[in-house]
Amino acid sequence: MNRSEKILVWLLRASGAVMLLALIPLVMPFAWMDLVHRQLGLGKLPDAPIVDYLARSASALYAVHGALLIFAASDVRRYLPLVRFLAWVAVVFGPIMICIDHAANMPLLWTLCEGPSILAIGVVFLWLAKRTEA
Repeated sequence: MNRSEKILVWLLRASGAVMLLALIPLVMPFAWMDLVHRQLGLGKLPDAPIVDYLARSASALYAVHGALLIFAASDVRRYLPLVRFLAWVAVVFGPIMICIDHAANMPLLWTLCEGPSILAIGVVFLWLAKRTEA
């Protein structure tokens, strides 16, 4: 296993573990979600079924994505095509999230962190995957 492959495995696991933290809001009481929403300066979280559904389903999707990254890290060479695909998804998804955050009037710090970090990790995954092939 070369150095790039070791770093890729570590980053896949670390990214996956961070995304698995989305399991917390998946099961947290709605009142806690409202508290976090208020602490972010976004006001009262609307108490409507669609808001609860979207928050929890988005959390579930992030957690599933995290589990997939950890799975891919179990045998990077075998799953390298999947890793490259997920990296390209991140490269496309990052700018989309920047646009969504901007359009939704999310706090500036949120907008500057979320989308760019998704884009950056996609680029890094692509670079490391290329170096792992060699």
